[in-house]
Amino acid sequence: MTRFTDRCPTHPGEILREDVIPATAKPKAEVARMLGISRQHLYDILSERKPVSPEVAVRLGKLFDNAPLFWVRLQGAYDAWNATRNVDVSNIPTLHAAE
Repeated sequence: MTRFTDRCPTHPGEILREDVIPATAKPKAEVARMLGISRQHLYDILSERKPVSPEVAVRLGKLFDNAPLFWVRLQGAYDAWNATRNVDVSNIPTLHAAE
């Protein structure tokens, strides 16, 4: 399987917004309450303005019966992809192990 590196990985907020939360038929405000976070915090994640922190990932994993690592990996892939395009590393050398 070929991975397209030009495509930004999906932000976990989009997955929550488009697939996970609608499948529950619960209002977003109720989901936020069940997660123990503010509605604004949830809305910021859903609108991709805030990342899913490890603490929120644990809460999401419990609420949706999956692993916190699932949410952390989604966020990590998204963050790393963006960082590789925005961080200037042109002056940093590459080291190799000594023989």
